[in-house]
Amino acid sequence: MKKILILGLLLLVACGKEKFIPNNYSEVVVEEIYSDSVSIRALTLMQGSVGFAGSGNIFGIYNIPEAKVITQKMKQDSLALEFRAVASTNTDFFMLTVGNPALLYKTGDNGAMELVYREDHEKVFYDAMKFWNDKEGIAMGDPIANCMSIIVTRDGGKTWNKISCDALPGIEEGEAAFAASNTNIAIVGEKTWIATGGSKARIYFSPDKAKTWKVYNTPIIQGKPTQGIYSIDFYDEMNGIIMGGDYTKPDNNQANKAVTKDGGKTWQLVGKGQEPGYRSCVQYLPGREAKELMVVGFKGISFSNNGGETWKKISDEPFYTIRFLNDSVAFAAGKNRMARLNFK
Repeated sequence: MKKILILGLLLLVACGKEKFIPNNYSEVVVEEIYSDSVSIRALTLMQGSVGFAGSGNIFGIYNIPEAKVITQKMKQDSLALEFRAVASTNTDFFMLTVGNPALLYKTGDNGAMELVYREDHEKVFYDAMKFWNDKEGIAMGDPIANCMSIIVTRDGGKTWNKISCDALPGIEEGEAAFAASNTNIAIVGEKTWIATGGSKARIYFSPDKAKTWKVYNTPIIQGKPTQGIYSIDFYDEMNGIIMGGDYTKPDNNQANKAVTKDGGKTWQLVGKGQEPGYRSCVQYLPGREAKELMVVGFKGISFSNNGGETWKKISDEPFYTIRFLNDSVAFAAGKNRMARLNFK
């Protein structure tokens, strides 16, 4: 009788966990929602909308329910501005220019964008920005001194402070990052991962919202200025993926994608010698147990439903960056356009 009860309990536990049924996407329907002479590499999903910014001083918002785009041009001392980093909280939208001077704007009290941080230096080059919560956020960029450039806000983006190199790991000569898709930073809870490239393709890890840091090596192709990690994403605190390669050799599919199952301490190459080659953005599909992934780049869109071990190219459509609304609908942007993607 006792054995029967135990067996019954085990069956109940087994039945309570639904078996994972992978999606098998083979195509994507591309619905263009915005087109103009602008390169867009940075998107952020907000409440019922998509915020974006790009080249030519252009930034804007796409209202999802109304299917309407509103754009503006930022004017700052007659400067030609290019934005490659954006972020958002529940109350504000942020955008950061890529080059010198570095200009970071925040939604002001009157709804207009206000300048909240400026950094002038011939080497300044910011790549990505993200928030832990409504008060605390981070942006990262290429090194000016002997460390990566990292700025942090603790007051909702009103003020930003640069972290001293004394509090950061030192860089290797020639190590930097790529402003390819605003996905150099991944955040889960208080944990943060930053990806680099060039002479070294490494992961900078902070367990405590940028207060302390460690650095980990990866097997991603590295050694030249055009090689390294272009994008990073984490599904949870343990499972993550890095994607990149060499954009000057986009068909090279050796050592350009790797996964971690221990929070970024160690990385294992996946899909070695398989499509896709270089891609600029990788994202986990939400709610799919870290098994389903989508990558985009100027050579097309590819999908994996087994954690990156194998991939299927499902479109030649070129995009720089992508963000998922749910596990079958995403928004993507690239050269001269932004689109809604429906995967089937």
